[in-house]
Amino acid sequence: MAVSPEGAAIFYRQIFRQAAQLLEPHQHPRVSLHSEPLAMYIDAVRANDWHAVGDLLRRSAEILARSGADFCLTPDNAVQHGIHLAESGSPIPWITMPEMVALAVEADNRKVVGILGTKMVTTGSTYQTHLGIRGIQVLNPAPEDAEEMDRIIFQELIYGQIYPSSQARVLEMISRFADQGCQGVILASSEAPLLVTQANSRLPLYDAADILAQGAVRAAIAR
Repeated sequence: MAVSPEGAAIFYRQIFRQAAQLLEPHQHPRVSLHSEPLAMYIDAVRANDWHAVGDLLRRSAEILARSGADFCLTPDNAVQHGIHLAESGSPIPWITMPEMVALAVEADNRKVVGILGTKMVTTGSTYQTHLGIRGIQVLNPAPEDAEEMDRIIFQELIYGQIYPSSQARVLEMISRFADQGCQGVILASSEAPLLVTQANSRLPLYDAADILAQGAVRAAIAR
């Protein structure tokens, strides 16, 4: 289900690009999409009302289940904590990103990685717990970088606005991670690929949404 329209649109493409690598040509899985108004999520998250977030996610899960979905997922990093609440009473199972991302980082034998996303995600435990139990250190952006990244996401990227100055600033953040000894960077924002790609990044990227897309296709194949 969609939270940010821009992030969901990117993720939709990522699903089918992963399917093209894992399946025969054009044999992609069926995909249904449902969204609630973005403002409802933003208001709930800013109020720290995770039960409201869970209710919104569960409502979408119920609608998707009625459409024939076998499982559901969202690429939005900011609402991952709400999934635990949405799972209670959900008619179909959920697939989540943090564990998949941690496994991908571990498989590459990385020991120190940076993370870029909203302040809530980079300073919270969405990924830090899953990586920490594997002995992987997660470095957060400097406070001024965290503020700027938050602004770029909420004031620009969720509206599909892409500015060269913002792109340059985010790439500078990645360079600072490299200077601190990071071996990779987690893109913990579904809109981040609008600015950052492996071609322009100084460090290897772990795009959480793209990793989820691969996991979703594999889950669909297994059913």
